[in-house]
Amino acid sequence: MNIAGFMKTSFVDYPGKIASVVFTQGCNLRCGYCHNLSLLDIDDASTSTVPEGILEFLFKRKGMIDAVVVSGGEPTLQRDLHDFIKELRTMNMLVKLDTNGTNPNVLRALIKDKLLDFIAMDLKAPLNKYEYITETSCLNLSSVLKSVEIIKRCGLAHEFRTTLCPELEVDDIPRIILDFDIANNYVVQRCRSTKLKKVPRNKQDLKRLTQWSNMNLPLSFRGFEVG
Repeated sequence: MNIAGFMKTSFVDYPGKIASVVFTQGCNLRCGYCHNLSLLDIDDASTSTVPEGILEFLFKRKGMIDAVVVSGGEPTLQRDLHDFIKELRTMNMLVKLDTNGTNPNVLRALIKDKLLDFIAMDLKAPLNKYEYITETSCLNLSSVLKSVEIIKRCGLAHEFRTTLCPELEVDDIPRIILDFDIANNYVVQRCRSTKLKKVPRNKQDLKRLTQWSNMNLPLSFRGFEVG
């Protein structure tokens, strides 16, 4: 496991639980709004954190920490992910995985071995804009679609989420819902920044999102007030 960062305590990353957050190094997408730019290069070990140190910390705080969120970067790129989560399981930790859904076979194996309790998957854009938003050519969209179906059918707590970055139109949100056939557990997140600049959002856009929510489109909001 190439671990680039570790947050000892979080009250927001695992709903209703006190969690620690592990940030893995490396991602196969290049979204322009990413706020973890230092985690993109999979070969960068300059900020590497020793997994054994994290496991030791968690062992000493059994009963105080409820869960561990494995985030990134993209965790499913890590060869030792399976074994690392198994170690967390020996401490009876709940485990939440944050993923971009590009590695459905890894996701399926983790679910099969009952190593996950919660899955959060980013839906970057409507299918026709996916390569543009992720700045990644020749992206295998069938893998992303497979991951969505795996998560919807797995029986675990989960959410799908989209960051409303400047490159997305507000009309892209219902298109995402249709493209991925999302019936529930869909969150639209505020884009905090892009290229280190704060991103305002047109109030009219937010009003339209609220109207769609009131019309029973399966979406909720995170990070900004709508109304």
